[in-house]
Amino acid sequence: MADELKAVRTDFIAKVSSPVVEQLLDKLLDDCVLNSTEQESVIEGQNTNRNRARTLIDMVRKKGDVAGWKMIAHLKQIDQMLFNDLGLPNEQPQAACHLECQWSTTLIPCKQKFWNSKKNDPKIYPVTKESTQSRVALLITNIKFKDKRYDRHGAEADERNMERLLYALGYEVVKKTNCTGEEIEKAVIDFSKHPKLNNTDSVFVVIMSHGKLGSVLGVNWNKEQKEEEEDAFAIDNVFKHLGSENCSALLDKPKIIIIQACRGVEKGSVLIRYRRKGIACDYTNQSGASDDKSDTEDDGYQFVHKEKDFLALFSCTPDTMSYRHTQDGAFLIQYIVDALNTYACEEDIEELFRMVMQRFETMPSVTQKQMPTKERCTLTRRFYLFPAIDTTHLFREPHPIYL
Repeated sequence: MADELKAVRTDFIAKVSSPVVEQLLDKLLDDCVLNSTEQESVIEGQNTNRNRARTLIDMVRKKGDVAGWKMIAHLKQIDQMLFNDLGLPNEQPQAACHLECQWSTTLIPCKQKFWNSKKNDPKIYPVTKESTQSRVALLITNIKFKDKRYDRHGAEADERNMERLLYALGYEVVKKTNCTGEEIEKAVIDFSKHPKLNNTDSVFVVIMSHGKLGSVLGVNWNKEQKEEEEDAFAIDNVFKHLGSENCSALLDKPKIIIIQACRGVEKGSVLIRYRRKGIACDYTNQSGASDDKSDTEDDGYQFVHKEKDFLALFSCTPDTMSYRHTQDGAFLIQYIVDALNTYACEEDIEELFRMVMQRFETMPSVTQKQMPTKERCTLTRRFYLFPAIDTTHLFREPHPIYL
């Protein structure tokens, strides 16, 4: 349905009347397709009916097929003549019937009552208003490559959208753009020493680039490089540098890792009939443990788990490719932003990532298939982000830190 709205966008903007736009806004607000802030942004933020119509159809179209169908159904009821003139479908496709979520374009804060009910639960990672003030995240995005054939068109949107989401969640964003593999390594090591880690309740590390199994590629990568000389960063090093041995400040704290990159050359579907215009992928064509039962101890030392409290979400399964729209950015990042904006106020991080994965099951407009994968999950409790329980950061402009 989102595609159908896109196809009639120009005619809708030119032909829809102001009363019809107002009625559509009321209906979509009642259906919870739009929230009151979005409704006001259409009514008060635009000075002509054409601008209101343009903002409305683009806003609904980006929310997916269910939202698109509801707008189409309301338009048919309100203005049958315009509905017929646009040639919109009379019946809802079966694929759209199975999509239940309506996505918010802004972060919905959790209610104080919800936080009060969770904050002392021992099965939940502790989050306090003080700890949210020390939240910090690392965001690394490779967009421009030395060989321009590998430039990741649309990744600018990913960087912008992820930065806004992290900031809204209360994280100071340490941002690095267009890095070599060596520079990514240094950025992760420097991040492991960030002074805020002692007081934060959690961290996010988001790395977006081209990739292959086990690595993300630096901006100097090219297919002529020998494997031992190639410009790449080993993903395992994220867990090494932020693990217990090298980063004690993050001991027992959730470490959420998001990797947007291909992990091989295989297709993620059984059959791909065609490649949609505007869709690209992030592949460039390119000693044993033993039980210590002795009775001695080392004063001042304590054995801890080498790797714990991690959750990594990779954009696809091993050996397969992940996809990115050349204007709107990676599907994984779009869906993460939607899920966290809408449901971080009441769901834990694993459930939020499950929502993202489930959404990839029903992507009727994309023939290239991918399935995000949760890996190396060592979270021993549930991690809630409790967005905006401390709202002081919302009154400041984002100011990412550049390494």
